[in-house]
Amino acid sequence: MSMGFEHPWLLAALLLGLLPWWRLPLREREHAWTAMLPRDGLSRIVDFGLRAAGLLAVTALLLGLGGPYLGQQTVERITRGAHIVLTLDRSRSMDQTFAGSNPQGGEESKSDTARRLLSAFIERREHDLFGVVTFSTRPMPVLPLTDDQAAVRAAVRAAATPGLAFTNVALGLQSALSYFEDSRPSASRAVVLLSDGAAEIDFSSAARLRTLFARDNVALYWIFLRTEGSPGLEPHPGAPGSDKAEVLPEQKLHRFFKSLDTPYHAYEAENPEALARAIEDIGRLESQPLVYEQRIPRQDLSGLFFGLAGALLLLLVAAKAMQRELVA
Repeated sequence: MSMGFEHPWLLAALLLGLLPWWRLPLREREHAWTAMLPRDGLSRIVDFGLRAAGLLAVTALLLGLGGPYLGQQTVERITRGAHIVLTLDRSRSMDQTFAGSNPQGGEESKSDTARRLLSAFIERREHDLFGVVTFSTRPMPVLPLTDDQAAVRAAVRAAATPGLAFTNVALGLQSALSYFEDSRPSASRAVVLLSDGAAEIDFSSAARLRTLFARDNVALYWIFLRTEGSPGLEPHPGAPGSDKAEVLPEQKLHRFFKSLDTPYHAYEAENPEALARAIEDIGRLESQPLVYEQRIPRQDLSGLFFGLAGALLLLLVAAKAMQRELVA
């Protein structure tokens, strides 16, 4: 905490504060012989108090005119929260409803439902840092980690632009993990993947993801927006072709995520209510102690000094008004 002045040259006039010790603006009476006056301790205390009030009033007034302020500060805070990167699938299938059809009337697409629920989730996470990445054929970094909630909600709304049919999950996750390269390791870190499908991850991409998740200590949450009638993430016993990525790529991707050396949670959301429950559960899991720095802007202190000077001047004016002439 540092204090400064806009007009420090005015502080040279602080010597004027000595004027009350030279003379007070009160009427004086002459006496032939001051030894005739009795000793009055109360009067001496009042006299000293008025002179001290005059000194403080002049000093406070000059300090206020000097423009005092407290400089900008950076304060370390501890709260509960996380650094979360929202990784949103922008393939064409996200523009369909959970029933697998194009929205009609008042129906919401899967992407519309996700954006609405994510916006409410962001508003409740006051101390979190959020980043946003979208992907289809290629990833698109939309917003780096920030505590600006308005910017994060705008970035989520901007994900409405339709993408292509292909879903490149590997590149989307790599782009999301790059956000944590310069973030504080003391914060809980998470990637929230929202997707209604998957694609096969090649060997080099799988090795790269395995290294990044382990190095950065990032938890992974996959919210699989399951279209009505489609297979889930867990294969049914005896189902033909369950080991083939081209048949059930989401199940193979699920097995790969479970093999990562990082906390992993998968949610199958087949309707808006299930998606809301998944987001609520992530909010409960990602609520660890979070250390962050808060910037406190410069604070003007002139009003404080002017207020003190005004109160002291009112005291001196009241003392002057109470003065009475004694008649012998």
